[in-house]
Amino acid sequence: MILTVNQWMGAALAVFFIWLIVLSIFFYRLAAHYRRLTSGITKKDLKTVLTNILEKMQGESERVDELLKQTARLKKENLSHIQKIGLVRFNPFAETGGDQSFSLAVLDDYNSGVIISSFHSREATRIYAKPVKEGQPVGYEFSREEKQAIKGAKKIK
Repeated sequence: MILTVNQWMGAALAVFFIWLIVLSIFFYRLAAHYRRLTSGITKKDLKTVLTNILEKMQGESERVDELLKQTARLKKENLSHIQKIGLVRFNPFAETGGDQSFSLAVLDDYNSGVIISSFHSREATRIYAKPVKEGQPVGYEFSREEKQAIKGAKKIK
């Protein structure tokens, strides 16, 4: 099939208009982006725009550095908060029924904290607390159940 000169001209004109539309879309996007960059700036030259962007970036960089410092501080402080809990129920006296007594270990990430033990009998219930430093007793010996509670202390999720 042989095309005439008019058909060639029509095809070339169609390609030209499509190319013109594509370029117009790119130009419109570029102009919109430039308007967004220069919003709020009276003297709209590239140097002013870039200076403003760099100043904003510097301010944001300082804020990020401050947030990183705060995060590191909070992580360090968090290690001394309650991290692990261990509970052992037991029956210390033969005349009582059931495991109504318990030892509860409440520890930080350094295995320091307190162990609370409750001994239940028919006449009374007694509650004792003992300090724990790095998994070891401070001033008192641990009972077998208290040692189990410390050993079984699990991270709180």
